[in-house]
Parts: sequence; C-alpha cells; structure tokens
Amino acid sequence: MVRVIVPSFLRTLARITGEVELEVASPVTPRSVLDALEAKHPALCGTIRDHVTKERRPLVRFYACSEDLSNEPMEAPLPSAVAAGDEPFLVVASIAGG
Repeated sequence: MVRVIVPSFLRTLARITGEVELEVASPVTPRSVLDALEAKHPALCGTIRDHVTKERRPLVRFYACSEDLSNEPMEAPLPSAVAAGDEPFLVVASIAGG
C-alpha cells in the first residue's frame, strides 16, 4: 500500500480527506503512483501531470524520504520505504509570484 499526500486544493477538487492509500504494482515509480492516483480520483487528471505528455507540471514537485524527486525520471523506482507504505509520496505545489 503506497501512501500519497496531495496539496489541500487538489484534495478539495477530488474530494479527498487526508492522505490517499493506493495499491501499486511493482516496480513502484512516480509514474505508476500517479497512474493509480488518477485512476482512483479522475478529477486529478491533468492537474499534476500534463494531459498529453504525462510529464510533471512545472509548479508541482515530488518528495519522498526527505528527498526532492521532481527531476528524477518518472520511471525511476521510488525508495523502498515508500513502496512499503512506511513513508508517503508527497505531491507539493510550488509557489511563484512576483
């Protein structure tokens, strides 16, 4: 069971309370986690990743085990603690302004 935490505005959009628990087949990668998240909560399609390219949106970051995984390949395996459900996979919205 993989645990995912999404920003509050996306939880509101998808009507999620708290963190999401997902069944994800091995290997557990950012792509497989996001595929499972979007399958369970279709309202999130296109919010975290581009509809066409399936790449991370520019102002969205991914973290796990105190590491920024945003620039890692989407097919890179996540840490074993995330795959085991001991640590969450965090989707964080960056703030920009000027």
